[in-house]
Amino acid sequence: MEKDSTYNLLNSLNTPDQLRELKPEQLPQVCSELRQKIIDELSTNPGHFAASLGVVELTVALHYVFDTPYDRLVWDVGHQAYGHKILTGRREAFGTNRKLGGIRPFPSPEESPYDSFTCGHASTSISAALGMAVAAHTKGEKDRHVVAVIGDGAMSGGLAFEGLNNVSASPNDLLIIVNDNDMSIDRSVGGMKEYLFNLTTSNRYNQFRFKMSRLLFKMKILNEDRRKALIRFGNSLKSLVAQQQNIFEGMNIRYFGPVDGHDVKNITRILNDIKDLKGPKVLHLHTTKGKGFEPAEKNPGVWHAPGLFNPKTGERKVASTEGLPPLFQDVFGHTLVELARLNPNIVGVTPAMPTGCSMIYMMEEMPQRTFDVGIAEGHAVTFSGGMAKDGLQPFCNIYSSFMQRAFDNVVHDVAIQNLPVVLCIDRAGLVGEDGPTHHGAYDLAFMRPIPNLTIASPYDECELRRLMYTAQLPDKGPFVIRYPRGRGELVDWHCPLEEIEVGKGRKLKDGKDIAIISLGPIGKNAARAIELAEGSEPGLEVAHYDLRFLKPLDEALLHEVGKNFKRVITVEDGSIIGGMGSAVTEFMMEHGYKPEIERIGIPDTFVEHGTVAQLQAICGMDKEHICNTILKKKQ
Repeated sequence: MEKDSTYNLLNSLNTPDQLRELKPEQLPQVCSELRQKIIDELSTNPGHFAASLGVVELTVALHYVFDTPYDRLVWDVGHQAYGHKILTGRREAFGTNRKLGGIRPFPSPEESPYDSFTCGHASTSISAALGMAVAAHTKGEKDRHVVAVIGDGAMSGGLAFEGLNNVSASPNDLLIIVNDNDMSIDRSVGGMKEYLFNLTTSNRYNQFRFKMSRLLFKMKILNEDRRKALIRFGNSLKSLVAQQQNIFEGMNIRYFGPVDGHDVKNITRILNDIKDLKGPKVLHLHTTKGKGFEPAEKNPGVWHAPGLFNPKTGERKVASTEGLPPLFQDVFGHTLVELARLNPNIVGVTPAMPTGCSMIYMMEEMPQRTFDVGIAEGHAVTFSGGMAKDGLQPFCNIYSSFMQRAFDNVVHDVAIQNLPVVLCIDRAGLVGEDGPTHHGAYDLAFMRPIPNLTIASPYDECELRRLMYTAQLPDKGPFVIRYPRGRGELVDWHCPLEEIEVGKGRKLKDGKDIAIISLGPIGKNAARAIELAEGSEPGLEVAHYDLRFLKPLDEALLHEVGKNFKRVITVEDGSIIGGMGSAVTEFMMEHGYKPEIERIGIPDTFVEHGTVAQLQAICGMDKEHICNTILKKKQ
């Protein structure tokens, strides 16, 4: 089979070394073919689409100018890195992206030496790259360049500013490239977005300054101390004339831009001009998310991860949802609107994910009571705590893997003060194709030790609605509700809003031989496994308990189990270490019960990417593996 002539040039490039052999005039063709490759591949194997299209020219220019992988290229978030993967030896394997056993969804040093740092969460690139730049400086590797690429909304994250602050104070020659596309996943928000949009600095001025600096160094008129003093003087003079303070130059970080992020030859020229400059520097690019694919340019939020689509027409192949159960996130979103209509103190908070968590429904109906705080999970929690302290009832929705970043805020700014913040943890448990950086494996384990928290997980959509209703009632304190990505199972989910007694579980099925205790929707797998096991072994009777609350535990339920069963199986969609199974084991030991306890959950390893069903099978959490555990004879 002949290779597609669309990729004549791209197919000849297996490594960046081969890219660097091309003439600058050939780079636009590389960009065109690379962009088309991403479009064609993602039309049949879905992934993060628009962000990677927006940095095609930057990606080509970086690998053309810098000696990767010796020179370090640190991506932020990783949504932008598909072109990078294709250019660094993974072109043929790219069709396996996000599939079980295929290439990883985000850059990972375990996959390629060109992936200098794992990046699945936002705002990490500046800090990581600074560490590498300082390491190069300390080890005397003066020829090693380090580049951080940050954008797609990540500049709104606090870690980015912490990194910038340290960049200005540490000896380094770091280059920070700000990919300014006015977006994160939904529209970028906040002062930094407005600042970057309005920031202007003369390219001609910067090039003149650079050439003069190089000349004065050669003439030995300028040394490093005098250079820093001149930078401070020049920054002050420029701010006075322009009547605008440049935040980067205010921190003594050289600033270049803004530059058209889709002119590959010009970006290449600028990178060659500035790469050997001493000291930290920022190159500010204006890019268009979804560049080169009109539907994505017009609606970059939808095309962040659009699913299957026709690469010629742009028509998305959206399967009909008629008659299907809703997504858990949509049950959350619609229920929040209902509750907000009833309770005027309810407000919604999300860190840059109003569409992903379905808070968009409340945002559309009650925009003054809904807050997208940008990629800032810690701030989202503390901001919610401040509102709760003065009488509001925040529902703060954060994905489980991102809640990891707000642990101290939960402890210090919510739990210690016993504030009535409802923390809705979306994407809890195994999430599928986004892999280990996004699995919600640890929230049960790291939330469980925190005093004052109520921690609950609904068995189904109706339970989610009732838990949300319960959480906003008076005197409930900080209340955690965790639920998974994807659809539930109830088509008729719009049940009455009723209070659930806090700390009260329920028996779903009687039995005398074995007790299964489950927490959350993974209990459906346990229920099917019980049916399968009892069908395989006549006379077997397995009891099933839905714990509902990890904290406080239903002690009456656990006493019943401890007194009546010699075998207990716990099933949870969370870390097997420190989670619900650990809590049950501790309870049994502390109260003198000695059942044989087998814990099923996410094992003590970082689980790879694949479909949720595939990963549940790998972790032994599917109905077949649970059934086998039930039928396993006592040793």
